[in-house]
This record gives sequence, structure tokens and C-alpha cells, in this order.
Amino acid sequence: MTFQGFSRDAIQFLVELRENNNRAWFQERKSDYERLLKAPMEELCVALEERFEARGIPLRADPKSSPFRIYRDVRFSKNKDPYKTHMAANFPYTGKSAADQGAHSNGGYFHFQPGEMYVGGGCWMMDKPPLDAFRRAVVDDGARVKKALEDPAFVGWFGGVHSHEELKRVPPGFPADHPMADMLRWKDVVFGKSLSDDEVLSSKLPDKIAEGFATAQPVFAFLATL
Repeated sequence: MTFQGFSRDAIQFLVELRENNNRAWFQERKSDYERLLKAPMEELCVALEERFEARGIPLRADPKSSPFRIYRDVRFSKNKDPYKTHMAANFPYTGKSAADQGAHSNGGYFHFQPGEMYVGGGCWMMDKPPLDAFRRAVVDDGARVKKALEDPAFVGWFGGVHSHEELKRVPPGFPADHPMADMLRWKDVVFGKSLSDDEVLSSKLPDKIAEGFATAQPVFAFLATL
């Protein structure tokens, strides 16, 4: 199983799926989905696992468990479209036991969507215990936090970390006048870098992703302590 790269037909498939998000259309083209998107994503995961091992990157890429299903869970959603209009894969951090790995756990991420290709990671929408631990670390040892999250190689590749959503005020129990008060309002710690279509369609995509995650190792290691 060798990763040859995604094709432009894979992008076009998702464009058409967005316009025809129904079971009848998809079922007629399920073999196209498996050939254009499912199989290449699994091959990408195999290639990434090899590169993670070779470079000592503490992430796991599994062709069975890393890719997200294209089928949407519509049970509690007003949007009843049955399919996602993107493909994605999650690469959990391996420094903790499997019991610690959940949907919002520390790790890397790859997103394939027309007009929105990117690679990133961190802890998205953190649960309360690690989020409180992050805020305490900011208050008690801000220098350690800055050293991990502002590593020059990481910032040079990903541009730094941020939060996808913030509180309006510093939460109770934490100093509002702290010099790193902005971080105390964060709800998660994430990072990402947009990729061009040419980069995503290249057979060198696994090397590109592994290169980025190699620079993020200080961030992954810090988040694993929370």
C-alpha cells in the first residue's frame, strides 16, 4: 500500500457531494468515494505511521481508526444531510494510555475539503480538567508555557497556537491582571497551517505533514502534561 497522492477528481467528488448530499446520489457513486477518498486516506495514514516512527514523532496514524467516517450523525442535528463534505483524519498522541485518548485529546489532524485544506493539531474544545490545568500552568509557570508553545521551529512552520473560541472574561479563580490573561480566556489550544491543492495532491504529502508535526513536538509534549 503506497501513497500516490489524492487526485483532483477527489476534490471534484466532494464539490458534487456538497451539491447532491443525499443517499441516492452517494450510493450510486460509493465505489468512486472509496477509490478517490477512502483508499488514499488510508494509504496516507500508513505512510504517516512509517514517517512518525522514523522521526520519533509520538503520534499514531492507523488506517482503520485515524480517518473519520464520511457519514454524519444526524440524530441530534437540525442539519439532516447524511454525509460530510470533507475528509479528515486524527493522529492521537501516543505518550498517554489509550484510556486517555478521546475525541478532544491531544494530537494531530489533517483536513481535506475543497478550498479548505490544512494540517494542524493540539487539544480542541478541551475538557474541564485539562483546561483548568492549562490555566494553572499559565499562572504558576508562564515561562514553561511560553517555551513550549513558542518554540521557534514550531512558530516558523505553524505560526503559533491559538484558541478557536475564547471567553469574554478571565474565569473566576484566575487573575484578570495576569500578563498572559488572554490565554486564561482560551477554551482550547490549537494550531494549523493551510495547504495548497498542489501540496495535498502530491505523493510527498506524508513528508510535508510529518515535517510539520516534528516541529510541534514541544506543544504535544506540553499538552500531554495537562
